[in-house]
Amino acid sequence: MSESEPGAAADPSAPVDPHKEVIRLGRRVERLERTLRQLEDIRDTNARLLDRLRDELDAERNRSMELLLSVLPPRIVDRLSAGEHPIADRHERVAVVLGDLVGFTSIAARLPAAELVDRLGALFAAFDAAAERLGVDKIKTVGDAYLAVAGLAPADGEEPDAAAHAAVHAAADLAFAMVDAVAEFGPPWRVRIGLAVGPIAAGVIGTRYAYDVWGDTVNLASRLEQSSEAGRIHVHEDVAEMLAAEFITEPRGSVWLKGMGEVQTWFLLGRRSDPGLHGPTEIGAAPATATATLRGSPVR
Repeated sequence: MSESEPGAAADPSAPVDPHKEVIRLGRRVERLERTLRQLEDIRDTNARLLDRLRDELDAERNRSMELLLSVLPPRIVDRLSAGEHPIADRHERVAVVLGDLVGFTSIAARLPAAELVDRLGALFAAFDAAAERLGVDKIKTVGDAYLAVAGLAPADGEEPDAAAHAAVHAAADLAFAMVDAVAEFGPPWRVRIGLAVGPIAAGVIGTRYAYDVWGDTVNLASRLEQSSEAGRIHVHEDVAEMLAAEFITEPRGSVWLKGMGEVQTWFLLGRRSDPGLHGPTEIGAAPATATATLRGSPVR
């Protein structure tokens, strides 16, 4: 038989040279091992890349969560994370606290910007700490004003009246904590506060996820704050009645509030359990004749 042409199929009946076959198989095994090592390297590289991407994703999620928690109540963040949209709620009886720094415009004009921001930040941080400790939701700051609401998340199964009373008490304690925090700073820092109870609407608005509250109760707290006095907590008669058993109050009488007309209002002076308080004034009773000094304000 003539010699096979190049490219012709090998004759299966031709004898196999064991030595050459071993060399051929060895080379094939080497190629397969080299390919396997390359695939393993690619796998390890992809695994490291995947781990790094997962770590970066977790870090971004944590940063995003921290940012959301800095501007929204945790339960609202949970609802947003669960995909709920829109966030819109109606609350029938909550307590709204609004505090405003007295004479802030003149203070801001006198202080260097860095010192102003530092002092205002420290004050609001103290307010935030007190709100968190008392279970009150900080809503927002607007300039030098601080808005918070108690009673947005009553305990499961809690009766509405009990929840409302708990909210008003927490709001009152926050208001006194705010007065004390400002007093520690000393002159010229002073705060006046309004506190009201009633229904509000609440929800998340805007692309930056701002949680806000609206309604006549918010407006009433604002009017009470505007007509209050430095270092004092100004409340509507409803609030004074709800707090009368545990707090000392002073009647202010009839006050005209913009958009609301004549309203009976009171000043909160402190808890009855505070041994430093004197001359309590009861709702419906004539003012005490004794004079005491509370947080720098004369009480008759």
